[in-house]
Amino acid sequence: MAYLFTSESVSEGHPDKVADQISDALIDNFLAFDAESKVACETLVTTGQVILAGEVKSSTYLDVQQIAREVIKKIGYTKSEYMFDADSCGILSAIHEQSADINQGVDRASKEEQGAGDQGMMFGYATNETENYMPLALDLSHALLIELANLRRENNEIKYLRPDAKSQVTLEYSDDNKPVRIDAIVISTQHDDFAAEAEMLAKIKSDLISILIPRIKAKYPQYAHLFNDNITYHINPTGKFVIGGPHGDTGLTGRKIIVDTYGGKGAHGGGAFSGKDPSKVDRSAAYATRHIAKNLVAAGLCDEILVQVSYAIGVAKPTSINVNTYGTAKVNMTDGEISKVVEGIFDMRPYFIEQRLKLRNPIYSETAAYGHMGRTPETVTKTFQLPNGAPKTVTVELFTWEKLDFVDNVKSAFGL
Repeated sequence: MAYLFTSESVSEGHPDKVADQISDALIDNFLAFDAESKVACETLVTTGQVILAGEVKSSTYLDVQQIAREVIKKIGYTKSEYMFDADSCGILSAIHEQSADINQGVDRASKEEQGAGDQGMMFGYATNETENYMPLALDLSHALLIELANLRRENNEIKYLRPDAKSQVTLEYSDDNKPVRIDAIVISTQHDDFAAEAEMLAKIKSDLISILIPRIKAKYPQYAHLFNDNITYHINPTGKFVIGGPHGDTGLTGRKIIVDTYGGKGAHGGGAFSGKDPSKVDRSAAYATRHIAKNLVAAGLCDEILVQVSYAIGVAKPTSINVNTYGTAKVNMTDGEISKVVEGIFDMRPYFIEQRLKLRNPIYSETAAYGHMGRTPETVTKTFQLPNGAPKTVTVELFTWEKLDFVDNVKSAFGL
């Protein structure tokens, strides 16, 4: 029987995402000047205020206030009427030194035996329903907000947009689990104040359907056939949305973990990513399991897969590795047998994950909005500045866990 499935996304101006981006900017700056930094940084944003808290072990000193202001400015909170302005908001730092009790479980005389920074389980997921092996509803939800942000920055076709926004896409699937059409699209976007509320709400709905949607169809032609005349659009369904961002709703690091991963497909272990250095397996092992899942599906082992790994704090070797192919495996093996082969292909000890995916580089700011998974790997040059110091320029690879660099290994191991 046909069924519906829904995923959501939030924009870079959403208060929780503002917090994520500040936390990850701090991670990048610490790693740029001390690659061995251990950091767990949380951010809270509210009306006119930013509060930073967390634990750090690093040889470098940062101007955390200036870093936070630069992130807020880049997002677009640059006007006093937003009640959250990069130049005038208060910033309080309560960051302190990492607990020696935690650190002793991670650092080892031999780096290869580096222990996991915490216990827990992490999941990676992949499906062949999209070109980037991501769930389609989430992919479209992200795309809507990326293009909405582009329209806001262009300030040409639509001139009233503000940074905060959310989207949601509902897809209809056929009996054989194939997406056949978009059933509903929800977009709530913050906007400038106006006098005639009814007229402006009608204009926002008209603009998004007539300007945003055609841009999505043109940029993602592989999904154009899913759009139809029977889509139910809910555009700013609550009505007026002038008060938004951290003034409208307090934001915290790590509160959008489903948006960050697979939009409700597969599973999630519960651990957030932003603000954590790669010794925290909540982050590094989630990237590593996505890397495994994507390469397995790309190699043709299965159509869909969920990979789970688990750890004990301070122990290098995972306590378990498990895969679920949802009955789509193309080899005559059980999922348990596939798990054993996977374990031999991918070394899931924390140090080897860090090395394989080049995670001790300043690569995390780009992950903090529009999803950590399904992104395009690329090499970029970034510049960082210490207080009263010379700028440091580094070249890094982004989204290494999205590379299809183990497809041949998988095909060889499974005889594909």
